[in-house]
Amino acid sequence: MNALAATSRNFKQAAKLLGLDSKLEKSLLIPFREIKVECTIPKDDGTLATYVGFRVQHDNARGPMKGGIRYHHEVDPDEVNALAQLMTWKTAVANIPYGGAKGGIGCSPGDLSISELERLTRVFTQKIHDLIGIHADVPAPDMGTNSQDLGGSLGRDAATGRGVLFATEALLAEHGKGIAGQRFVIQGFGNVGSWAAQLISEAGGKVIAISDVTGAVKNTNGLDIPKLVKHSAENRGIKGFNGGDSIDPHSLLTEECDVLIPAALGGILAKKGVLILPDILANSGGVTVSYFEWVQNIQGFMWDEEKVNAELKTYMTRGFKDVKEMCRSHNCDLRMGAFTLGVNRVARATVLRGWEA
Repeated sequence: MNALAATSRNFKQAAKLLGLDSKLEKSLLIPFREIKVECTIPKDDGTLATYVGFRVQHDNARGPMKGGIRYHHEVDPDEVNALAQLMTWKTAVANIPYGGAKGGIGCSPGDLSISELERLTRVFTQKIHDLIGIHADVPAPDMGTNSQDLGGSLGRDAATGRGVLFATEALLAEHGKGIAGQRFVIQGFGNVGSWAAQLISEAGGKVIAISDVTGAVKNTNGLDIPKLVKHSAENRGIKGFNGGDSIDPHSLLTEECDVLIPAALGGILAKKGVLILPDILANSGGVTVSYFEWVQNIQGFMWDEEKVNAELKTYMTRGFKDVKEMCRSHNCDLRMGAFTLGVNRVARATVLRGWEA
């Protein structure tokens, strides 16, 4: 099942639980707008190269559409559609006044120079600039892109990882536990994984195993995260880190632990009775602080990092409580509780804006 089919399946299950009108259900699935553009740029060697760019604007019932732009060789319309739809439900779960969008360009950013990437970004932006803006569609960095910009917010770089920490704290608190003393396994050591590892370690959690594209490392006594961050930055990956034992990355998901981040292979884990914190809640810290960033830029008034982090914790904790309430109301698991919450908020906004069957 591809990403779009899986996302649509979860949506339809949520719509059924909510008893949505079939016409409204169909309307919510159809994207507001799909954009495809050809981006031709001169390479550094003087040759021309063409890349295909996409922007899917899924829904704006709750506010301007919001979503990242990723540069990756596997970017295709189905993936961008699925991610745009997920952004709609994610922003609704976080209860921020945004809709959902997503974009991407089919390219391998590692094969392009900085100047080539800049030219590609400028051409893509020129092609879609009439359809984006702070009150219509607000792009953001994503896989293969970065936050090089003017007027950003303090705390944005760590926001998604910090959001994972806050969501995990809320989940553990439901079971009378805290971060301290728990054993964590983290799949991925990019921006999100590395920040999550650092913040969990600072909070007293024991990160016992981590993997990235270069390999995996394990230390049952807990990895020295600051040293691992330094090693990864200097060596472009965690491979060769001498603060633990090298293990097969494919075995990471089967390592014994208290918390696995992220909860990959959800179907398998669900069958084993593992409690899964849904991704549209767990990784919503990034878009939440993007919302704070948007507010600060519009007002021309910058917050200090302490305020950003405190507000993020408030939103993440409240989001978890709202999901739990939907779970109780509809007798479902956390994943379906999150989808039901998001879909319900978007459906209500759509009807209030004057939708007619």
